[in-house]
Amino acid sequence: MPEKSVTSRRGMLFGTAAVSAGALLTACTSNEPKKTENTVSNQPAATDDKPGTPVTIGFAGPQADHGWLNAINDNAKSRAKKYSEVTLEITEGSNDTAAQIGQVQTLINKKVDVLVILPADGKALTQVGLQAMKAGIPVINLDRVFASPQAYRCWIGGDNYGMGFNAGSYIGQQLKDKPNAKVIELAGIDNLELTKQRTQGFDDALKNFPNIKKVARQAADFTVESGQAKMAQLLQAQSQFDALWNHDDDQGVGALRAIAQAGRKDFLMVGGAGAKSAMDAIKADNSVLKATVLYPPTMSASAIDLARALGQKKGIAGMSELEIPSSITLYSAVVTKDNIDQYLPTGFA
Repeated sequence: MPEKSVTSRRGMLFGTAAVSAGALLTACTSNEPKKTENTVSNQPAATDDKPGTPVTIGFAGPQADHGWLNAINDNAKSRAKKYSEVTLEITEGSNDTAAQIGQVQTLINKKVDVLVILPADGKALTQVGLQAMKAGIPVINLDRVFASPQAYRCWIGGDNYGMGFNAGSYIGQQLKDKPNAKVIELAGIDNLELTKQRTQGFDDALKNFPNIKKVARQAADFTVESGQAKMAQLLQAQSQFDALWNHDDDQGVGALRAIAQAGRKDFLMVGGAGAKSAMDAIKADNSVLKATVLYPPTMSASAIDLARALGQKKGIAGMSELEIPSSITLYSAVVTKDNIDQYLPTGFA
């Protein structure tokens, strides 16, 4: 699962404007008030859907052994097919650091125009990101951040802290009028920074609701099996609570099985990431699952858009700057039965 990035800032390119001698003379002798223009006349066009300069994009991600990661690959492939001038060189995903480094180096040797990399381990792949940048191949760092901002031109990813904060805020609003409310947390893999950030955001949100106390937390492994086992332990240890936040919808499938087996219906559950199974359950409104907090895998489609813009030396439609941003953090929306139809098409299997 993804990790949150730190942001970086880079300088911008500034154009210069030349003034002709005739124009200068007119300005000095005319009594008419001078009109000024605040727009940049030589600003390049922003990217659009019309075919442009051919661009070859190399894409390297980890093994798709999780619904979210599989959706990352699918979104990247689908977006690349949208553009007739884009060629996508995609590697076979691997969770082996050495193997992924070798795959990226192969793409560098092929002299692709732009690289999109979702590293299995951001710190471990930093050097190959630096290698690409030094070779003149700009890198879009997708979600799991490299250890150095010099290893990428643009980072785009999810907001793990915001994911936890929005989950906690939603639960807080549901329980704000209940005295001595209790909540529990089914977290992800505890040695990942993203899990720590999600928990921190959740805890910070709950501080805004003094009537709510978190009484238990258990870490799982982002799998159905671990979700079921760890949820069963939580249910056995906690005979009464009012809400559960589960970090990941894949492990949430197992959590819901454990809840059903225990016959528990006395609390509400909030999921995480935005799996279609979770959205279907929210829409059906026939279980404890009432919401999920998004961590959009559509970020990989946006990464392809950014790579295309870099390859064609264009800016982004809707933004005035000449260059694409150096950092883009996506928003973690809370999906409930009230807005489920809007987000259901983004749910991943």
